Amino acid sequence: MSRLTDLLAKAKAKDPQLGADLEREFKLLSSRLPFGLNFERHSPEAVELPLRPVRKGDKVRVLPERGSVKKGDQRLWQVKAIHKVAKIADLELLDAAEPLAQSVPLADLIVVAEFRDTIYPGLISTGKVSRGGDKPFHTVINGENYHVLKALTYTHRGKVDAIYIDPPYNSGAKDWKYNNDYVEGDDLYRHSKWLAMMERRLLVAKDLLNPADSVLIVTIDEKEYLRLGLLLEQVFPEGAVEMVTTVVNPRGRHRPGRFARSDEYIYFVLLGKASVGQEVDPDFGGGSRVPWRTLRRSDATSARGTPKGGPAQFYPIYVNKDGVIEEIGDALPHGVSRHSAPSRKGCTAVFPIRDNGLEMNWGLVASGLRNIHANGYVRVGRNTPDKPQEWEISYLTSGKIDDIESGRATVVGRESDGSVIAEYVGDKLKTPTSTWVRSSHNAETGGTLLLGELIPERRFPFPKSLYAVEDTLRFFVASKRNAIIVDFFSGSGTTAHAVMRLNRQDGGRRQCISVTNNEVAANEQKALREQGLRPGDPDWEKHGICDYITKPRVAAAITGKTPAGEPIKGDYKFTDEFPMADGFEENAEFFTLTYEAKSAVNHNLAYARIAPMLWLRAGSQGRRIDKLPPEGWAVADTYGLLTEVDQATPFIHAVSAANQLCIAYIVTDDDRRFQAIAKRLPDGVEPVRLYESYLSNFSFANGE
Repeated sequence: MSRLTDLLAKAKAKDPQLGADLEREFKLLSSRLPFGLNFERHSPEAVELPLRPVRKGDKVRVLPERGSVKKGDQRLWQVKAIHKVAKIADLELLDAAEPLAQSVPLADLIVVAEFRDTIYPGLISTGKVSRGGDKPFHTVINGENYHVLKALTYTHRGKVDAIYIDPPYNSGAKDWKYNNDYVEGDDLYRHSKWLAMMERRLLVAKDLLNPADSVLIVTIDEKEYLRLGLLLEQVFPEGAVEMVTTVVNPRGRHRPGRFARSDEYIYFVLLGKASVGQEVDPDFGGGSRVPWRTLRRSDATSARGTPKGGPAQFYPIYVNKDGVIEEIGDALPHGVSRHSAPSRKGCTAVFPIRDNGLEMNWGLVASGLRNIHANGYVRVGRNTPDKPQEWEISYLTSGKIDDIESGRATVVGRESDGSVIAEYVGDKLKTPTSTWVRSSHNAETGGTLLLGELIPERRFPFPKSLYAVEDTLRFFVASKRNAIIVDFFSGSGTTAHAVMRLNRQDGGRRQCISVTNNEVAANEQKALREQGLRPGDPDWEKHGICDYITKPRVAAAITGKTPAGEPIKGDYKFTDEFPMADGFEENAEFFTLTYEAKSAVNHNLAYARIAPMLWLRAGSQGRRIDKLPPEGWAVADTYGLLTEVDQATPFIHAVSAANQLCIAYIVTDDDRRFQAIAKRLPDGVEPVRLYESYLSNFSFANGE
């Protein structure tokens, strides 16, 4: 709708009457709101590409002069010609009412990609850390997350077990950009821009998730949680959407005149057969006693004579002077006095009665209580002769009885009344509640302070607690030791770090794909611009979030050393305690997303740009084929590449001899030859066709 507003303004400028008529009709139509979540899509979204060389046909913006802190020209120009010797480009203004052209030095231009443009993505490796032997590599990708997600639809469509994201909260405090502009609190389209940004990415992320069994996890606060909940239900109508409240700042964040905010929210979208796992009950670990429940019902709505109370749960339990149950009597009908119950010599007839004299009901019918009493699952407690109910009676619920009879708990003795003394053999598991108040989830101690130990003197706003992310993921991937987890708002790299901890705890081989841009923090940009720096300059880019925070944090976690090479101080806490300086036996590789021109690169370079994506699709494990093989074929640890179909026979022999190989990439434009070769591959090897124009295999536009 913001686009329509702009067009109406242009119409008014050319023809005031026509513009007014159109605006009147527009207002009438816009007032007719359908049911559901309504927002403007603000298409097309655009992103600046500071590291991309300017080419003929590109869309560009003109940068402000070096040293200026003013906002640059936001209009889009198209490059009509490039004068290489003079290093100048001839530009023409796009979507202009009147033709407008200018010539600008190439150094003063920045390439812009709109989401409706055709993109030819590639990946360039910018480093790696290897301490994990043959384990799969975690990957960190520096790039616009929408475009990276689109590239991942080739490598990981339907393969992802969990997506965990912590998107911008849309606080109005310059915490995110839309079309290169920070979205501030007074922006009238603030919420719809946020929803448009999120919807585009969630729709692509949905293609990555395994529809049979996976989960999407999204953290948020009160500013957008209502809209996010509706958006998730629209994008994932087949999913089960749940929300958890989690305390991340027990002291609360001071807000004058308002409640001190201490909590946030976590949405879970469960797909297919995905379910919430259990966790260790801290109250009932190994060696702890199996708990008992009071037999007398507690709620007044279950009192004797009420509809909820029922007619069969008010009966005498005969307890002797030694506190032993000798008999369990029969139920008394409503209206019959308890004093009319038969007496038993030497025993007290115990009825369920509150201290105020209100007659209640027992929690079980008499026959059911007799059955479990025979096995020692009913216990007599304190003697209270001055109260209407003279003895306390307890019992084991069906769940606790099942713990004993299944071996999760064992009987270690008996009380004097014959009731069992039972202890848990191992940790007792429980289903987590929807409200989390856990010291390990404190964002200051588990997030900010921990990050400060990993990468000292480098600041990142509001990092999540490492242990909070770890616990959240554990509910869904604890039993999936080869799980693939994606975080496309990876920020400080907490998700990758949490996955490493999960792997250490059970010997897993899970891998995390972290996606972030290299945006410089808003409060640092002014100082850098005053120094004459611009996006794309090395001294600017080194302060970006990916290069300054994400990559160093992941590397530090694995190596156990800070960026300065010093051992990390402190210990990990909670589930798995050990020195942070020990690091992890994990592998990680860092990549930057590139934007290629289909006709501007040679054959070998085009392949080099897509080589990492072939490796990613095959599991991010082992050796990668980075160059076109001169023999016409090559075989790595998990995949093979056939570039000359005439060499199919030796290639198939090599593929058959490999143990872990799962994919065979066959380069040909001839469908018949591809099918013929695919039929000769051994069982379990997936044939994947690549067109000879390598970049065209991965191009996309308008979400396609």
